[in-house]
Formats: sequence, C-alpha cells, structure tokens
Amino acid sequence: MSLRLAYNTNGTANHRLADAVAIIAEAGYDGVALTLDHHYLDPMEPGWQARAEALARDLAARRMGCVIETGARYLLDPRAKHEPTLLTADAAGRARRVAFLNRATDIGAILGAEAMSFWAGVPRPGVSPHQARAWLRDGVAQVLEHAARSGITAALEPEPGMLVETVDDFTALRAELPWLTLALDLGHLLVTGERDPAAAVAEFADCIGTVAIEDMARGVHVHLPFGEGDMDIPGCLDALERANFRKLVCVELSRESHRADSMVPASLAWLRGCREARRVA
Repeated sequence: MSLRLAYNTNGTANHRLADAVAIIAEAGYDGVALTLDHHYLDPMEPGWQARAEALARDLAARRMGCVIETGARYLLDPRAKHEPTLLTADAAGRARRVAFLNRATDIGAILGAEAMSFWAGVPRPGVSPHQARAWLRDGVAQVLEHAARSGITAALEPEPGMLVETVDDFTALRAELPWLTLALDLGHLLVTGERDPAAAVAEFADCIGTVAIEDMARGVHVHLPFGEGDMDIPGCLDALERANFRKLVCVELSRESHRADSMVPASLAWLRGCREARRVA
C-alpha cells in the first residue's frame, strides 16, 4: 500500500507496551498510535523520560513512525472520565490538562512523533458556551505554543459530543488560531453526519496532521472492526491516496483489546485486501 498505516495502542490494552509494539510491527504496520495511559508510558509517573527514550530506540530499530494520542479516560482523574479538560471550570484543572498535553508533546519529541492528537472536552453544567470557547482558545494556544517550541504538530480532533464536535467547529477555531492542524477521525464524520468522510479528506487535506480510521455505524459512536459498519472504507483509502497523504493513518479499535492478537493483523489484512480488490477491479 502507498498509505502508511499504524495501530492505536488503546486497542492493545491487555498487552505490555513492548509486546503490543512487537505485535503491531510483526503484522506489518508502519507505525504506532501511542495512547498514553497509566499502563502505557504514564507521563505523570517518575521515569517517563527514560521509558520514552527506550521506546524511541525500539521504534527506530523497527523503522516505525509514531503518533501520540491523549484520549486516556481516567489518567488525570480516576473518578471522572476524561476530566479535567480544557473546559473545566476550575482553573487548576485546566492547567493540569495543558500540562498533560505539553508532557505528551515532550514525549512526542523524544519519539520523533508525527503529531500529538488531542480534543476539546465537554462543558460541564453551569459553564456557558461563551466561557467554554474562551477557555478553549486560551488552552489550545498554550498547547500550540509549547508544540511549536518542541517541533511537534499539535492536532485537534473533533469528537462527537464535545465542544469541538465537527470539522466546521474545528474550522471556526482555526480561524482564530490559524496554525492549528486537524486530527481527522473518519468514523466521527459518519456519526455526526456533517460530511462524507472521503469528501472531508479532500476538503481538509492541507491541514490534516493525522488520520484515524475504523468502521462505524451511521450515527452511532462505536468503533467497529472493518466490515461491520456503514463506512465506505475503500472510498476513504482512495481519497487519502488521491490527496497524496503520507502521514500515518491509524486504525483505532479501542474496544478490541480482548482479541488484539488476532485483530491487529486482521485489520491490516482487511485494508490491504481493499486495495488489492480495487487494483483488480
């Protein structure tokens, strides 16, 4: 395939990180989408830098690329999913999220990552839309400033249900922060119904920092193995190839860790089968 494919470690959560990387590499992927978490290079624990350097050596030896993902559910607060965010009413909480994203960027710099992907968060009751947008602009600006110093691309991912839910929401924020890049999850477009996923690739090709791909049922935010949803995966792959996209396209199957030993290679085989069927046709 001309596309470079990676597998997200949020779908290998029952494996040790070194074992997950080995399985992903042996399957034939070009890279790893590393979701930082309590069990995978916890960025808040002492020794994070040495562990990152060891992983960097492993990835380099395998000639694998990397994207940093920051969607861990309970890393910052064990009692509140995804909290604190850039929209949390408590200023100290927002600062903790910025510090985490900056640390993720630092790890990305050690690994030579192509991008650090992050999202906005969900405003809690009592937070006005105006205030949430102001906090978001301020937090994203801080993250982008640190990323620029580190030489890492910070890419914002529109996430169903969050303040930045659609690519139009992303575009509105980018109008204020023009150096912001997009982490495009193709399945999310099918959930929100805002764009045809393949058409979105062409529309945003000039500002995409990384891409996530999976199957998805229309209107339902559940990441599905390929062939089990409504996504036109061959059409998405065609669009990425037409856009000459050379960054990592990351398979994200966060609910499949219990069978990662088979799902990791099967997903790549499925995608390669799509391309082969296209060529034969």
